[in-house]
Amino acid sequence: MHPHFFIAVLLIFTDPNDVFGNKPWRWLTISKDMMVNEGIRAREVRLIDQNGEQLGIKTKFEALDIAARVNLDVVLVAPNAKPPVARIMDYGKYRFELQKKEKEARKNQKIISLKEVRLSPTIDEHDFNTKLRNAHKFLQKGDKVKASIRFKGRAITHKEIGQRVLDRFSAECTELATVEQAPKMDGRSMFLILAPKNEK
Repeated sequence: MHPHFFIAVLLIFTDPNDVFGNKPWRWLTISKDMMVNEGIRAREVRLIDQNGEQLGIKTKFEALDIAARVNLDVVLVAPNAKPPVARIMDYGKYRFELQKKEKEARKNQKIISLKEVRLSPTIDEHDFNTKLRNAHKFLQKGDKVKASIRFKGRAITHKEIGQRVLDRFSAECTELATVEQAPKMDGRSMFLILAPKNEK
């Protein structure tokens, strides 16, 4: 038998509009987060039609029949109510609009990462300026910067030296950033966090 025969048969039986004008594929649409059509387990529901009108309490099968007449779905919108509340709607269109909104929200969402710049209490001028340039690049890209100093050995007894380095570092970033977290000790380290001024 020619392989195209199977494709033709499949298209005939999966045509969205069958000879009766129904859309049987709608009744197979069951979401993990929303109970739809035959997936609804409640025997009775408080039904709202597609125009927002209250239709009162209906059995599940009455609700399905009413929705079928207008070629729409029954969607459980308040499963914990007594009885559960269901609404007649185009579930496929609803899911499409929801996914479109979620996609748009993700697109507009700005991901801000935290970049770390490690300094030392006795950092030399060249190294300091290199670290500073890196911090400026991160801030200009919209990232936050964590500037940290780790005290080794007896250097922990002179925390004020590390504090001065961090204060100078934040002062050199004032045009691009604001101090989100003032210098703070964490074990043998001291750190501060700078947030970009253009952060929205």
